Amino acid sequence: SLLLTLNVRRGHEVLHCSTVVFGLFWECLQIDENVQREIINHRSLRHPNIVRFKEVILTPTHLAIVMEYASGGELFERICSAGRFGEDEARFFFQQLISGVSYCHAMQVCHRDLKLENTLLDGSPAPRLKICDFGYSKSSVLHSQPKSTVGTPAYIAPEVLLRQEYDGKIADVWSCGVTLYVMLFGGYPFEDPEEPKDFRKTIQRILNVQYNIPDTVQISQECRDLIAKIFVFDPTARISIPDIKTHEWFLKNLPADLMDERTIGSQFEEADQPLQSVDTIMQIISEATIPPAGSLGLNLYMADNLDLDDDMDLDSESELDIDSSGEIIYAL
Repeated sequence: SLLLTLNVRRGHEVLHCSTVVFGLFWECLQIDENVQREIINHRSLRHPNIVRFKEVILTPTHLAIVMEYASGGELFERICSAGRFGEDEARFFFQQLISGVSYCHAMQVCHRDLKLENTLLDGSPAPRLKICDFGYSKSSVLHSQPKSTVGTPAYIAPEVLLRQEYDGKIADVWSCGVTLYVMLFGGYPFEDPEEPKDFRKTIQRILNVQYNIPDTVQISQECRDLIAKIFVFDPTARISIPDIKTHEWFLKNLPADLMDERTIGSQFEEADQPLQSVDTIMQIISEATIPPAGSLGLNLYMADNLDLDDDMDLDSESELDIDSSGEIIYAL
């Protein structure tokens, strides 16, 4: 199992998160309703392409989230090693990504931070993709319509940047498209080629839907068609997850276990490990010490993500983490 721990604040100590298995360490937000939302949303999802939530444990110093261990590491790391994927390999992982996202949406959960770093792999020869990190997720059943600008800049849909209410499920489609593009071409679609780390230029190119299909990489016309239908400014005109699943390119070499998703949930059940109850989880979270309101010193951006409060000014560079995501090895 993978153990994600959140230090319980004591006195004036700063709260931290740490991913124990990989030794990663970053500052994070306090243990509050956002942590509760992440845990409850993740708990509700049981699917082969989603990292399995197991339980929450409270120690004298930590709130620990125990989840499935994905021994293959991040999909991001695999792309960095390869430079880029061929079309068949990219499709293999994209099919699994869409399967997992489709299930999330069927469970009325939008992820809102889909990216290569949040897609893990198991250790099998033909790796199974596992979606993780539901820290920005929202449930249409439990929560209000999304309107906050959250996520990772290179993957954010245009409507999310406009800071109005939006459909989180359709925004997830855009992020899936960015993931597909990076797998195919080894670079981010909306970064300025001359100044890839210029945050404002990336945002402007997203709003203008300004991207190119490199001539140096050959992809099929069907693949081009799907990308064009994903990168559409108007979310009501953008292709939906159900339509992606019937697209000609997506259906090619579709693994048998993804063809009938009605049986996926039942196949993934573990009879010897009953799901921790919501009441138990809520009691554990309530027992964790919550830092006092207004405490300073916490990094507002966790793991290079963007989370803009409604009153935050986009032009204030000091408030933004402009490192949009990991650095990709360009193979163009």
